[in-house]
Amino acid sequence: DKSLRERNAQKLHNCSLSLRYRAKSGEPLDRLLPEAYALVAESAARTLGMRHFEVQYLGGIAIDRGCIAEMETGEGKTLTATLPLFLNALSGRGAHLATANDYLAVRDADWMRPVFNLLGMTVGAIRGGLSPADRRAAYQCDVTYGTAREFGFDFLRDRMLARRVEEG
Repeated sequence: DKSLRERNAQKLHNCSLSLRYRAKSGEPLDRLLPEAYALVAESAARTLGMRHFEVQYLGGIAIDRGCIAEMETGEGKTLTATLPLFLNALSGRGAHLATANDYLAVRDADWMRPVFNLLGMTVGAIRGGLSPADRRAAYQCDVTYGTAREFGFDFLRDRMLARRVEEG
């Protein structure tokens, strides 16, 4: 039984690697969406015992298309976000999710980490008070959770450093 679970987990991981290769080779993410969402759904079911509902798939698609998806409390925003996060992280450039506060960033990253890890992706969280080395490590992950405030200030710090290097 354990051996079968391990083989099935390896199959999911291999499918994820295949999608990464296709994304990095230039295949449009829109074409990868059905397979990517299916992998995330299966991973969430296996790791968390949670199943995506139709409204969550629709929310994920809306986000992928650049729309705003409003969801009520309890409709599963955290689980919904795993869909577009995974798809957009396939390209190798990382995907970021902005939450309302540091607590939610850390909570959601920890909660959803098993879903992404089963698919071979790393997850980090940015919060106030992190050392520069810990921030770099979180940004190097495939999926990074944080607040808009932290992401914004990190962007400004990076721009200021780049400007100093150019002038230096």
